[in-house]
Amino acid sequence: MDQLAEDGTRFTDFYAQHVCGPSRSALLTGRYPVRSKGWGMPADEVTFAELVSGVGYQTACIGKWDVSNRKPIIERMPNAQGFGYYFGTLGANDGGNVSFHENNNAAGSTKDMGRLIELYTDKAIDYLKHKRDPQKPFALYVAHTMMHTIIDASPRFRDTSAGGLYGDVVEEFDFHTGRLLDALDNLGLRSNTLVIYTTDNGPWNQPAYTDKKKGHPKGSIFWGDAGPLRDGKGSCYEAGSRAACIVRWPGQVPAGRVSSAIFATIDFLPTFAGLAGFQLPTDRIIDGVDQSALLFGSSANGARNTYFYQGNGVRRGKWKYLTAKHQVPGYARDKRRAEIEELYDLSSDIGETTNLARQHPDKVNELRALMQTISRR
Repeated sequence: MDQLAEDGTRFTDFYAQHVCGPSRSALLTGRYPVRSKGWGMPADEVTFAELVSGVGYQTACIGKWDVSNRKPIIERMPNAQGFGYYFGTLGANDGGNVSFHENNNAAGSTKDMGRLIELYTDKAIDYLKHKRDPQKPFALYVAHTMMHTIIDASPRFRDTSAGGLYGDVVEEFDFHTGRLLDALDNLGLRSNTLVIYTTDNGPWNQPAYTDKKKGHPKGSIFWGDAGPLRDGKGSCYEAGSRAACIVRWPGQVPAGRVSSAIFATIDFLPTFAGLAGFQLPTDRIIDGVDQSALLFGSSANGARNTYFYQGNGVRRGKWKYLTAKHQVPGYARDKRRAEIEELYDLSSDIGETTNLARQHPDKVNELRALMQTISRR
């Protein structure tokens, strides 16, 4: 990961969504989950894979799908949503096991969570080496199950880090990500391949959930540290949806750069449209924006100044507004949160510790009005 950051640009103010299914539908469609419907993403949603394959790209999806209600509903599985090849699991591994599909066919199952990182990486490398046509461009979407409770590492990495089992998983993930990047290099694809590394939500670290362990077997491990950010997965605070993001494209995306521009997974689809030359759908709202100028370094601030937090609030520039009532999963309810409107200056208070709503009523009114526009668009 450190090398990837040195070779590309690291985005510090990058957003996914605060939980997994909504995050994936947003990434695939360029549309907020209020429109793309998360785990229940309808078959008539249009993904970047459908659009890019229309201009000659080969497409593949490896790993966790999670937008067909975790069921083998053919018209909502990857092959029907634009991916020419698929291997992975339709849902999460909360119960300590996963069932695989290869394209539309069942392909076995496993309770060995420690093999998933290597397995998905092997499948991705195999696709690059043996399943794609080297004469055509490609788009490969690799969505790892790890690090998602239940976490585990392979024997090679277990008990080898200073960070316990979570640290072991992080180091294994880092190693196999390196293998995938090496495969691109060895195939001569480094200079003409855009690589994006990110995640779907914040760490699963809330005490209210870890104490109950609802739906999870005895011994489940809950993990992760959000650093200076408040709360974690499922939360309307920054640790819920602010995500790591590194973008590498040698000679195109500046190396060693750190950007604080607001950027999000919903921006991928329109950005790919600009890069690959396909047209955006005109029969629906696309919430993302083309961020190619931001990626190439010709724009410091990019094309986005606002971001909506799944119906809970909105950010504009440095200011973040949260509604009094918020819709988050039960495990993400912050007991410190009063049911009042909140306003934070993220430029000076990244941890969202000081509510400035009373000091800036005009800003609250402005952002409350902006918040209401998401449902009217």
